[in-house]
Amino acid sequence: MIALLLVLRLVEDPPYLSRLRAAGVTLDYIGIGLLTLGIGALQILLDRGQEEDWFGSHFIVTLAIVSVVCLVALVIWEWFHEHPVIEVRLFRNFNFASANVMFFVLGILLFSALVLMPQFLQTLLGYTAELAGLVLSGGAVVLLFVFALVGPILSRVQARYVIAFGWLTLAVAMYYSTTRIDLLISFSSATWLRMAQVVGLGFLFVPISLIAYVGLPAEKANSVAGMINFMRNIGSSVGTSLVTTVIARRSQFHQSILVSHASSGNHTFENAVRGLTARMVAFGLNEVDAQARAYAQIYRALQAQAATLAFIDVFYLLAVGALVMFVMSFFLARNEVGAGGPGAAVH
Repeated sequence: MIALLLVLRLVEDPPYLSRLRAAGVTLDYIGIGLLTLGIGALQILLDRGQEEDWFGSHFIVTLAIVSVVCLVALVIWEWFHEHPVIEVRLFRNFNFASANVMFFVLGILLFSALVLMPQFLQTLLGYTAELAGLVLSGGAVVLLFVFALVGPILSRVQARYVIAFGWLTLAVAMYYSTTRIDLLISFSSATWLRMAQVVGLGFLFVPISLIAYVGLPAEKANSVAGMINFMRNIGSSVGTSLVTTVIARRSQFHQSILVSHASSGNHTFENAVRGLTARMVAFGLNEVDAQARAYAQIYRALQAQAATLAFIDVFYLLAVGALVMFVMSFFLARNEVGAGGPGAAVH
């Protein structure tokens, strides 16, 4: 993304290149090329992976090889370049490296949860796009209030403790989601659940951004800001692919388990088939057609239950990820309370 923006800037404003040269800055063409190829291949891989059956596809394998080779070469090249497009040496700072990891995970959790709720409501509960959007809107209102509280809190409390609270709140919310997601959830319950899911997010964006600058000189502020935003964007792509892949694979897994119980030897299953068949016969169908429709209706219900269990699995996974970040929060260096911004002192 950084490389593409720079290329667009050069196309729209050719004198910009001349100004860079006049300032004594050598444009890192090789770095830009490696970054563009590596990230471009990665983005296509993530977008098309599930559709192409991931590494069962030669196309996806080729993209993975191109992405890995280009990104590894990028790191090596940028480490020794005098004017790198990405200052990879900043990763020697533990806080900066940790902040990038946290923003990457935050991107995964943010967009995963953002995709999960409307997908669940629309595909399994029959919500329209408008109703699903109304459920999500409650979370946006909560974030407005939480963001207003974070600034005053950071002026009195260590950023790492605020970050830890945010991750813990997010982990609890994701775990709570596993207990509340079902096919009978009401509109109001789904709205409150979405509001609970976003509370922790408000305590993460600003504090993680702040902690990324600790121990780094103020002149590196632009590089730090660009990198952490870049990592969050990559995390969002990974999160979207993660959701679609895990739901598809876990739905198949749960469906195979449930189908194994829907057999002629299962009395509950047989009673359900007989009951549905009798009801449809009462509505005028012959017995053969009624039984076929009974089996079809039970299979649709089984598919819905399998998909619901897959959604629960994803929320479990997100809860574990947030919990790992909660532990990592306590290893961050302390910032100067009330100082904020780039170059905050380390105690």
